[in-house]
Amino acid sequence: MHLMTLALPQEPSDGIAGWAADLVDAMGGPGAGLAIALENLFPPLPSEVILPLTGFAAGQGVISLASALFWTTLGSVVGALVLYWIGMLVGRRRMHAIWAKLPLVKTSDLDRTEQWFERHGTKAVFIGRMVPIFRSLISIPAGVERMPLPVFALLTTLGSLVWNTVLVMAGYWLGDQWDEVETYVGVLSKVVLAAVVVAIVVYVVMRFRGRDRRHHAS
Repeated sequence: MHLMTLALPQEPSDGIAGWAADLVDAMGGPGAGLAIALENLFPPLPSEVILPLTGFAAGQGVISLASALFWTTLGSVVGALVLYWIGMLVGRRRMHAIWAKLPLVKTSDLDRTEQWFERHGTKAVFIGRMVPIFRSLISIPAGVERMPLPVFALLTTLGSLVWNTVLVMAGYWLGDQWDEVETYVGVLSKVVLAAVVVAIVVYVVMRFRGRDRRHHAS
């Protein structure tokens, strides 16, 4: 049975769903893993589409449920490792050099961030794998800070397995309504993005106010 011949509520013949369906149809579980590896490297590719679609394919017998979970989790880890190594290549010294050239930031801010990551890095990597947007980004500071690779790989595997299992099983159980998962996770993604934007705006405003106070004081 081929995935593209299934009676989906809206035929995934184009867009992200169509692309993911083609991969699973052509390669089975490894195709789903490849799609998720690319999703980690290019966050605009939505896991909330790829994973439920993979779960639906498992429910229709295109691939086994065990295969869906194994390959999507492996793909998550591979994608995260690539970003981890990018963080390692950038390195702490180069990161400080780039940071020093940015406006409205201080070296002390980066120092505090590094200290926070040293204290909470394990929790950040594990939980970050289950938070939209940050799923990919959290791997880079882990590489910059050179978190021990076995620890990073283990935490990434566990966090990814939780996230992937939830979305794959949602698609598996929802059947031909698998695409409803995107709606709910999409709302969560927008809430997270809005919170990040608000935090950045508040940070910038506070920086400008601090500069104004120092300017008037002098």
